[in-house]
Parts: sequence; structure tokens; C-alpha cells
Amino acid sequence: MIDDSVRDKGLVLLGCGKMGSAMLAGWLAGGLPATSVWVNDPHPSDWLLGTGVHVNQPLPAHPAVVLIAVKPQQMADALPTLQALGNGDTLFLSIAAGITIGRYQDILGAQTPIVRAMPNTPAAIGQGITALIGNANVTATQLETAEGLLQAVGQTVRLETEDQIDAVTALSGGGPAYVFHLIETLAAAGEAVGLPPDMAMTLAKVTVAGSGQLAIQSPETPTQLRINVTSPKGTTLAALNVLMDEESGFPALVPKAIKAARDRSAELASGA
Repeated sequence: MIDDSVRDKGLVLLGCGKMGSAMLAGWLAGGLPATSVWVNDPHPSDWLLGTGVHVNQPLPAHPAVVLIAVKPQQMADALPTLQALGNGDTLFLSIAAGITIGRYQDILGAQTPIVRAMPNTPAAIGQGITALIGNANVTATQLETAEGLLQAVGQTVRLETEDQIDAVTALSGGGPAYVFHLIETLAAAGEAVGLPPDMAMTLAKVTVAGSGQLAIQSPETPTQLRINVTSPKGTTLAALNVLMDEESGFPALVPKAIKAARDRSAELASGA
């Protein structure tokens, strides 16, 4: 839910690529007036120009929120243009990967309210999940404001420490890529045992999508759902004996993959 302060004081969107566009579409669909939004983007899309929002125009003096959605490599050029809004009541909400709250404070001022968030790509269809955490300057109301904006594209969770962002990046941030690779691998395996390519891909996509929805909607745990599908001495058990092998299966591979992604996220945040 988008609160009245955003409608009244305005929202600035710095960068409007895929994620920024998905969020903007969600806000407008949720009732945020286009006249309450200012977008700064060097290459505005035709879709953006047709929304009725203010594009590359002078910004309001004291917007409620500035959402930072530019790529990390563009940050050095883009962020200093907003320094005048720092150290005040404007909430800065960042969805840029690898940029710490401390780095934002260095540019915007130590008293600036900053929320750092990590969404994932299913936000593009309103099915994302975003983890967020604010610095000590963020009020409870501002954190709720940030959460309401992020919920326009999916669910949210609040973190306890900023360090957890690296783990979130590894799990839900990169998670869609892991699932897409699972779909690729399932489809290829289906072909290998005799299915036509198009049929194998359709079966793989819908199986993964349906299983995810079942895991969300069912009162049973994923462990119990797995057990429900697995008949004693059956075909699923034969496959799971391979996938659940502690040395070569998912229990061995997935933790290694998540740790590698978490460690790389930490390196990027430190400038490595």
C-alpha cells in the first residue's frame, strides 16, 4: 500500500530499466498518480514517456522518497546529482546491488534516511520477493513506506542486519537463475529419454511453476510435499536417490553454490 506522503510530496525514480519499470507499473496500477512521480533516466523508453509521469524534469524540493534503480557502475555519476536532498526527511530507497548503506551515507550525508533492498527478477510480473533493511535514520513510518512501495511487485521480508543482504543476494537474488537452469536441465533430460523438445520444455516449465505455487499455497512443508510424491520403491524415489546423494547431489552442490554467490556479493560490496 502506497501512503499519502508519497502522493502528496512525490516520488523520484533514479533509473527506469527493467526493475524500475516493473516497480513504476505496479505503483501506477496500485493508484499512485502519474503526476506524483518524477523519473530521471538518460534513455527513457516509449512506454515510460507514455505513462504521464514527469520525465527528466526539475525535481520537487522535498520528495517523500527517492528510489535508486541505476546500475552500480552508473552510481558515481548519478547519485551526486541528488546530494541536495540528503540529510533531510527524504527517504532514499536503493535496489542497486553491491552498494552499501555506508557508501550512500558518504555521498548523501550521515543523517540521510536510507533503506537498502534486494529484489529479484520475478518482480517483473509482480511475483518477486524483496528483502530490506534501513539505517538508524529511518523511522518506522518510512520503513513501512518503503515496504509498501516494494510490495507493488511482490512480497517483502525485513532483515536484521545489513550483512544478511549478501545471503539474500545469493539465495533469492540469484535464485531465479538457478531455477531457470533446473528447467533447462529437466527439459534436456526429458529429450534424452525420448520426449520431443517442445513437449519436454513445456512439461519442465509448468512442473516447476506449479510445484512452486503448491509449495507457497499448501499448509504442508516442502519436505512433506516431497514425501507425498514419493512412493516406496517407485520411480520418484529412484530419481531422488541420485539427487539427494550427500556427496554428488543437491545437498552437496546447492550449499556450495549459495556460499560462492554470497562470498562474491561480499567482495563486490567491499569494492573487490
